[in-house]
Amino acid sequence: MRSGRVAWQLAQTLWVGGVWMLHFVLLPALERFGLAPLLIDEIASFMRPVMVGFAAVCVLLQCLLAWMVLRRPVWRDLRGQMLLLVLVAAAAFFLVAALPRGDYWQLFSYLVVAFAGLVLILQPRPDEELAR
Repeated sequence: MRSGRVAWQLAQTLWVGGVWMLHFVLLPALERFGLAPLLIDEIASFMRPVMVGFAAVCVLLQCLLAWMVLRRPVWRDLRGQMLLLVLVAAAAFFLVAALPRGDYWQLFSYLVVAFAGLVLILQPRPDEELAR
């Protein structure tokens, strides 16, 4: 199942790397470059939903791959629990936008996605566990 291994790593690299790159590299670099704070906020308000939506799609692919490789429900595995946490945080990101201080809750959801992705990076791939 080499294609599953490649798909897992590619999906994980793209969404975790993208989320971290946007929040911890690109936006601070734009601020340091001297762009107006309002412009940086506009870029962030456009890019964060794009990255969270992309992360949700990649996580769905990873859930499918984990289920196919492990042959058991994904929530019984730490990787599966982290993937489900990302899906819940991504859904919350879009649902809390209408709340009165929703921008803070969106940032919280975004950071949950980012740190759950970091925990996922530290876990072995599902097919590596079967090889042991």
